[in-house]
Amino acid sequence: MFYLRLARGYRVPDLGRWLLTALAAAVVAAFLLRSLGRAMSDPAGGAGPLARLLWCLPPLAAVAWFAAVAARAVPARRPERIAGLTAAGAGSHRIRTLIAGEVALASTLGSVLTLLAFLVLRNDVAGPGLAPDLGMGVPLPAAAPVALLALVPLTAGTAAACAVPVTETLPGGRTQAPTGFGVWRIALATGLGVIGAALELIALRPGAAADGRPIHLPAGLGSTSTAALGGWAASALGLALLTGPLLGWAGRLLAVGRPTPLRLLAGRGLTAQARRLGAPLAVLTLAVALVLTTVRYWIGTPDSADALPAVEACLVLGCAAAAVVTRLAEVRTDRREVTDALLRLGTSPRLLFGAVALRTLAVGSTLLLTGGATAALAAAGLR
Repeated sequence: MFYLRLARGYRVPDLGRWLLTALAAAVVAAFLLRSLGRAMSDPAGGAGPLARLLWCLPPLAAVAWFAAVAARAVPARRPERIAGLTAAGAGSHRIRTLIAGEVALASTLGSVLTLLAFLVLRNDVAGPGLAPDLGMGVPLPAAAPVALLALVPLTAGTAAACAVPVTETLPGGRTQAPTGFGVWRIALATGLGVIGAALELIALRPGAAADGRPIHLPAGLGSTSTAALGGWAASALGLALLTGPLLGWAGRLLAVGRPTPLRLLAGRGLTAQARRLGAPLAVLTLAVALVLTTVRYWIGTPDSADALPAVEACLVLGCAAAAVVTRLAEVRTDRREVTDALLRLGTSPRLLFGAVALRTLAVGSTLLLTGGATAALAAAGLR
């Protein structure tokens, strides 16, 4: 009943976030039920069912990531809701549980709708092309779909509960986040990038193809060596960890010397938000780099494309992009007081718009650097 009353006060962004969570959960539930139907249709034994379940992990992780980012943005986007809950006697832990329950409820709705569609299609509605995916002609264990679909709301709700810090759920509890990055993090990210690039160069040396046993990649991506795959993974992780520091350094570079008001606003704003924007932008950049590399390989190698990885890639990209949009909306809400103060002091709206455009250009250049390097290393390791 509480969530029904809460839904009455939804605005368009709240409703869109709720529907996106339900839609993403429905797609992941479809992947899980397809793996169950294939396992019932195929002969017993073999590694096929396990491989199909492992294919469901990337979209499940993407949904959990989006749920975490969306749940973290609720206290900042709707402070009046948090203030009302606090006035009603709800503590910080209670508020965090309520936010996680809202995310889990949306995921449950999407999973239930997918389960209903799965059961309807099994009732002699689907054609012979979908029969293996639905496990038609084989009795369906009642506990199997329920156990599989329980993973979706459980994972999304847990991620949402862990993402909302207790100190930020109460009105006025948000503290000023630091703008710098630790030396150890920068050193770790740089070390991973250098070691990964060195491993991939070793794997690409002349005669290296004859060393060891090649690893056959899924999704029709051919094969690669252990050194190339490990080197790319290390370098991709290092570049992702470096995204936040690079954004902060780009902001400082904009404000270096005697900056104009345009450069000063753009640089200080980017430096202040680099920590919060680094993680979602790094995930989106990594996903885009992987998708572009896969599409490039599929185009160069005819008849190697696979429909299932393409659908999963669309879901992962959609969740990553939605997480970035949610974080940007959260940042805009946090900067609303600063923007209003600048306008009251007589700052031109054109100057504020120019600062936003300059920050966007700096962010795009940084992501082009990290994403291009990630995609280039991935393309070099495929053969």
